[in-house]
Amino acid sequence: MSYLTLLAEKKQGYTIITLNRPDKLNALNGQLLADLHHAMTQAQQDASVHAVILTGSGVKAFAAGADIAELQPLDATGGLPFSERGQAVANLIEHLGKPVIAAVNGFALGGGCELALACHVRFASENAQLGLPEVTLGTLPGYGGTQRMTRLVGRAKATELILSGDRITAQEALRIGLVNEVVPQADLLARAEKFVQTVLLRSQSAVRAALSAILAADELGHVEGMHYEAERFAELCDTPDFKEGTSAFLEKRAAKFQHLAA
Repeated sequence: MSYLTLLAEKKQGYTIITLNRPDKLNALNGQLLADLHHAMTQAQQDASVHAVILTGSGVKAFAAGADIAELQPLDATGGLPFSERGQAVANLIEHLGKPVIAAVNGFALGGGCELALACHVRFASENAQLGLPEVTLGTLPGYGGTQRMTRLVGRAKATELILSGDRITAQEALRIGLVNEVVPQADLLARAEKFVQTVLLRSQSAVRAALSAILAADELGHVEGMHYEAERFAELCDTPDFKEGTSAFLEKRAAKFQHLAA
């Protein structure tokens, strides 16, 4: 399907979604959020798609935040659905049930940073800058940034970044654990694809279960989280992939998981 504000390219086992408003530095307007929600839902429902890479068009920006022309007229009545619309997209990404990898090229600010925070793995180009500058506009991060930034980098650093509104470099983002790796701009998409191709070699039932258990660490208490992990472990013991993976290990051969059978 074609979209007005993004590109969706399906590859063998995964999809690359590219935010595509380069003249606006891929700023997030209502149309882009609607397109992104639809594209992510399509990837979620497609059994042949096991992972998604999210990036931005051009070399300047992943997404430079919300479209200020849509933001500026808001009052309290309009502000709530505006925030909830962005949160719904970020929540869909986080709970897609499949790994979503952000390839952060250039600016990831405001809502753009919040989309990256919702992804499960983040690779950044050397020229990337990340930040939540909403306080400089008289507001706060409204697409989940106050929650996810705090979980990722800790309360002290998240408070510093959110209250100052300052941008940080890719290297600083790496230092504080906000991104997983920094690579040259020219190598960014290839690095994300290499990671996805590694994940595609693994048991996809195990990948999905592990991802849900990782997310449960944020959403459940320690005791409940440990129980959730044990339940997922038990469920996997009944899967063909578990039998194949353990048999392959004992037989000293490569595992042939169900999604690789063809």
